[in-house]
Amino acid sequence: MNSPQGAMEQLVTLTSLRDREQLDQGLAQALCRILDAHEAGVHRTIRDGEGQRRWFKCAKVTASGGFDCDPSWAEPESLPAFDDEPLRQQALEDPSMLQVPTRAPLPPGWLTVMPLNTDDGEVGVVELVTPDSLGIQAVRTVHTVLQVFDNFLRLLASSQRDPLTGLLNRQTFDTSFLSASLRRDMLAPGDTDRRQRVGDQWWLGVLDIDFFKKVNDQYGHLIGDEVLVLVARLMRQTFRHYDRLFRFGGEEFVVMVRCPEEAGALAAFDRFRQRVASYAFPQVGQVTVSVGFTSVQPSDSPSAAFSRADVAVYHAKHHGRNRVISHPELLRAGTIKDANLEGDVELF
Repeated sequence: MNSPQGAMEQLVTLTSLRDREQLDQGLAQALCRILDAHEAGVHRTIRDGEGQRRWFKCAKVTASGGFDCDPSWAEPESLPAFDDEPLRQQALEDPSMLQVPTRAPLPPGWLTVMPLNTDDGEVGVVELVTPDSLGIQAVRTVHTVLQVFDNFLRLLASSQRDPLTGLLNRQTFDTSFLSASLRRDMLAPGDTDRRQRVGDQWWLGVLDIDFFKKVNDQYGHLIGDEVLVLVARLMRQTFRHYDRLFRFGGEEFVVMVRCPEEAGALAAFDRFRQRVASYAFPQVGQVTVSVGFTSVQPSDSPSAAFSRADVAVYHAKHHGRNRVISHPELLRAGTIKDANLEGDVELF
């Protein structure tokens, strides 16, 4: 095991990161180096379309510098089922850890599995493969690193997430937009099927609750807040785990979805619209949303993409509400003219 100074240096490096995916990779790298491990991995659960838990490999690093992870756009149904990993389940039931001798294809040694706190209501584990079983001091070191990691995630969440809904907040939009739009498929060259299913294309949608001011005026702000929380919950249930969900303030939300074509994006946004319209909101009854969306273009800026989607949601609001309108369709129909919308909307 590395010296205390080496462990501190790894913590300094870890807490300099801000992106969630980079943090998981940083945690795996830190533990691998601190323990001189063969490999270290971070695994979390996500939900598939049926609401069943699946194991998502956030990061796995090896002593030789190798790195592996599931792509953020992986189809949940293609991932291991929760029950397929009994050692992880057993570790989650034990508040400390689980240590067992390794089996092929893992390198000879010991496998240590420890529960990992998450900030999204799901569960996670850290897996460590070491030449020997971890001693008391090594276990304490790992627990300390995981506690620092958990505290840092909570601090980060408080600055990046809307306190009412738990969605990403407006201040994180620029960074998240650029990270998502510039991060292209990291698939193997021959893995064309998944590339065709998911594609490189991102779509940005602006979601606005119809007549929300009337809800606040008639039922009060507490009920209005409950509507916002429930809409956010429906967003999480409708969109996929790799889609980016934001609350911009008031009754306005933003979603970034990844799919290869406009029809798929339209279907995703309309599925959410229908889900909201059919939901029975306590005291209020029916609530509807208007949605406008646009494709994210190469070298797009956050404000330009937002402006185009905002134009589309404006048309939805003024043509009956409770509908989804595509900015590209407005252009094709000649309803609006193509223009450089850069800077028309001040986000911050």
